Amino acid sequence: MTPDETLDYCLQSLEGTVLISSWGERGVFYNPGRKLKRGVYVLTVKEKDGENDRSSHLNRPGIWRVNLGLRRETFQRLFGPLPQRPPKGGVVPLPYDFSELDRLLPHPVYAWMGWICALNPSRQTFEELKPLIREGYEHARENYAKRIK
Repeated sequence: MTPDETLDYCLQSLEGTVLISSWGERGVFYNPGRKLKRGVYVLTVKEKDGENDRSSHLNRPGIWRVNLGLRRETFQRLFGPLPQRPPKGGVVPLPYDFSELDRLLPHPVYAWMGWICALNPSRQTFEELKPLIREGYEHARENYAKRIK
């Protein structure tokens, strides 16, 4: 998979989503009719390290990461209890190599909010991500509905 294939899959498969580039990454947001300034995050693709997010070593040539917010219950089923929020520039205190390729992982910074990630997912790993992407999309729709009331 490539970053563009990942984003295209989401934009074509998830009704009401838009692509926004900011903070050095591209994000898919749920925002039908663009009623909100940005919308609600579904997922992001990050292709370089950021000031507060270097643990995946995304500055390696050709390395990228897809990031996805899930319901807390799903995160806990996959990875156990939500970790504590790390200090600014820190990493969640979980026993993972956040630079490992082609594996579902807790997000190195936002796992405390139920986010997961995968670096350079293969097509097989992306197939594993698809139902999680769908869940993240449904979760974003629920949050969107609360915000526009």
